[in-house]
Amino acid sequence: MSGLSYPEREGCRNLLGLLDNDEVMALCDTITNRLVQPEDRQDAIHAILAYSQSVEELLRRKKVHRDIIFKYLASQGVIIPPATEKQHLIRHAKDYWRRQLQLKLKATPEPVNTSQDIRLFEQKKEDKAEKVDFRQLGEKFCHWFFELLNSQNPFLGPPHNEWGPQHFWHDVKLRFYYNTSEQNMTEYHGAEIVSLRLLSLVKEEYLFLSPNLDSHGLKYASSPHGLVMVGVAGTVHRGNTCLGIFEQIFGLIRCPFVENTWKIKFVNLRILGEHSVAPGTSVKPTIAFEPGDLEAFYNTIALCGTKEV
Repeated sequence: MSGLSYPEREGCRNLLGLLDNDEVMALCDTITNRLVQPEDRQDAIHAILAYSQSVEELLRRKKVHRDIIFKYLASQGVIIPPATEKQHLIRHAKDYWRRQLQLKLKATPEPVNTSQDIRLFEQKKEDKAEKVDFRQLGEKFCHWFFELLNSQNPFLGPPHNEWGPQHFWHDVKLRFYYNTSEQNMTEYHGAEIVSLRLLSLVKEEYLFLSPNLDSHGLKYASSPHGLVMVGVAGTVHRGNTCLGIFEQIFGLIRCPFVENTWKIKFVNLRILGEHSVAPGTSVKPTIAFEPGDLEAFYNTIALCGTKEV
C-alpha cells in the first residue's frame, strides 16, 4: 500500500524525474523486488510511487542521492545550506509537502451545512436513486470493466482505453483469493496498488476473464447509503485454454463530482483453478451470493470496519 499523500506523490514524481533512466529502472527493481517489469521510464516511476510504503522510506534509498533532493528543493524555492545532510534534506522535503497539503485544504471552500440544505440534498439524492436500474447498472458496469481490463492483455493488441487508479476510490480495498496449484489470500489497499495488481493479471499473467452476465452469473444489491454491490461469476482463460472459474464482488459508489460516474470502493476476487473446482460444478459459472447476502456483507463491512467476512 502506498503511504504517500498527493503532494508527496507529485513531489516525488518530480524529484525522480531528476534521476537518470538507469537509476530509475534500478530503483524500480529494488522497490518491487523485480516483480514489476516497467515498459518505460514513466511506468517505472509509477511503480516506484505505488509500491513505496512512505515518503521517508523512498527518499532514504541509496539510489536517491542527497544531491537530487537538494536540487529538487532548490527548484521549489526552498533555500537551505548546500552542506545540509541527507536526513535533514528529507525533513525539509516532508515539511514542504506538508505545507502544500495545508494550502490545498485551506483553498477548499467550506460546505454550507444548514438543515434545510441537507434535507433538499437528501431529497434530490433519493429522487435520483429511485431512477437507477441496478440490474442495468450491474450489466453495464461489468461490460465496461471486463472489456477495459481484458483489453490490456498484450495478446489482444493495443488497449482500447486507459486503465489506471482513476477508476477507484483512493482507499479502495482488494481481497484476492486464489486456489490453483496453491491456496492464498492477499489484501491490497489504495487505488494505485489495486489497479496495478488487477492489471498484472492480464498484462503479465496473460489471463482473460469472461463474465457470465445472465441471471445466474450476475447479482446486485444496493444499500440506503448509496453503495451498490455487483457480484459476477465467469471463466478464466489463457489463450485457447480454460484455466478455471472466478467469482468477483464489486462495491460501487457514485462520484458526486461527475454525473453518471461510479467508482470502485472494494473488490473481492476469487479464482479457482480447473483442478480446484468441485465435481458437478455447472459448466456455466454462477455467483453463489443472493442479494440479501450482499446486503449483509455490506453491513458487516460498514459496521465492523476491518472485520473479516
